[in-house]
Amino acid sequence: MSSLQAILIVEDEEAISRVLAAYLKKAGFKPIRAANGAEAMAYFEQEQPALVLLDLMLPDLDGHELLARIRVTSACPVIMLTARDGIGDRLAGLNGGADDYMSKPFMPEEVVARVNAVLRRRPVWTSDESRRLYGNLVIDFAAKQVLINGAEVELSRRELALLLFLAERPNRIFTREQLIEQVWGMDYDGSDRAVDLSVKRLRRALSHWSPEAGEIRTIRGMGYQCWLKE
Repeated sequence: MSSLQAILIVEDEEAISRVLAAYLKKAGFKPIRAANGAEAMAYFEQEQPALVLLDLMLPDLDGHELLARIRVTSACPVIMLTARDGIGDRLAGLNGGADDYMSKPFMPEEVVARVNAVLRRRPVWTSDESRRLYGNLVIDFAAKQVLINGAEVELSRRELALLLFLAERPNRIFTREQLIEQVWGMDYDGSDRAVDLSVKRLRRALSHWSPEAGEIRTIRGMGYQCWLKE
């Protein structure tokens, strides 16, 4: 089996797909090409790529729908590629779980640079694969334990769940509604301002987390993200 990181290119325009594959291969990746949504999901499950380049307009499936299917089971980074460059389209892609968004036409060299940038954002795994390092912050996802400078951070159940959800999906922006659904649950009928209060308490608890390593950020008009320095 190849040790190269696989990049899944979901693009129905043959010329674009072929050029991207050539540049990614030259950059040291293993490109995998899919021309439609059905092929993309089959390759995604089989190859478990490090990142997906996803065209928004596919012949059999809308790119947003394909992204939603990927997000059901995976936090794999996704960069959307599309001829639609309106702010509404960008926000729809980013709020839907995309990690980056590029409008056509684009230079293949920039696509490769964006791929490298997104992959650098992923947290570092320790030898114990349930633990990740974020600067001086350590999160043990299996034990549900958070440490800063070796000392355990005391968090409420909700604060811990919120941190685990955001930290496992670094640099992605989530609206209050999405966080309510994913962390509080579909049966929650309170105000979405509960998210703001939990974020405030979480930031206070993480006050000794090195700011150059990462932080819980507010993205004005959009939501929250666990930002990690590239």
